[in-house]
Amino acid sequence: MSGIDLDGSVALVTGASRGIGAVIASRLAKAGAKVGVNYRTSREAAEGVVEEITKAGGEAILVEADVTQEDSAAAAIKQVVDRWQRIDILVNNAGINRDRLLLRMSSDDWDQVLGVDLKGAFLCTKHVMPHLIKQRKGRVINISSVVGISGNPGQANYAAAKAGLIGFTKAVAREVASRSVTVNALAPGYITAGMADELNEETRKRILDRIPMGRFGTSEDVAEAVVFLCSEGAGYITGQVLTIDGGMIA
Repeated sequence: MSGIDLDGSVALVTGASRGIGAVIASRLAKAGAKVGVNYRTSREAAEGVVEEITKAGGEAILVEADVTQEDSAAAAIKQVVDRWQRIDILVNNAGINRDRLLLRMSSDDWDQVLGVDLKGAFLCTKHVMPHLIKQRKGRVINISSVVGISGNPGQANYAAAKAGLIGFTKAVAREVASRSVTVNALAPGYITAGMADELNEETRKRILDRIPMGRFGTSEDVAEAVVFLCSEGAGYITGQVLTIDGGMIA
């Protein structure tokens, strides 16, 4: 998808200091978008992402914000708009996990994961939407997970948040479609620099046996899908969930 041109577009990627978010931010910049790189605590890592983008000839700024707090989420959107006088793309990527079996899961484990993974997406989308509706053009992409579709033992909180994100995507897509704003979700499977890196060898082999393509995904696989959904060619796609899992739950 190297031919996709997002020149002139402005994006905010939440949770972009590392992992999938960092790669998404860099890939959007490579396609020509100006990018707000959001972080909450990992400033040094986020600075590295901004430096990488600027060294490659792109434009990026640091956006410090806690997406679970409404004032902070609103300020993040405002910072991007103040810098570039517009915003076109929001990638709700910020997420955490607090994996425990249900009987051992605390209320804090539940609240923290739902707060970042689901409430954060709600708050950022709520505050970006007036800009996108006014422009009559925009893209919101929510990074869900195959766990939100299939479930996974020890991840009741994470699965609930990611499933909720899918429902949120479909509802909001219907609300704003008439304004030419699209809202879609990506559901990655086991991704290197993600869940796959936390597995022991025995578990890795067992999971690989379930993936028809025979490999784990990469952050680049996810970033390419983001760029496509941001393109003009995806303008008639909304309310959809694209699984990026090598055929695991096909």
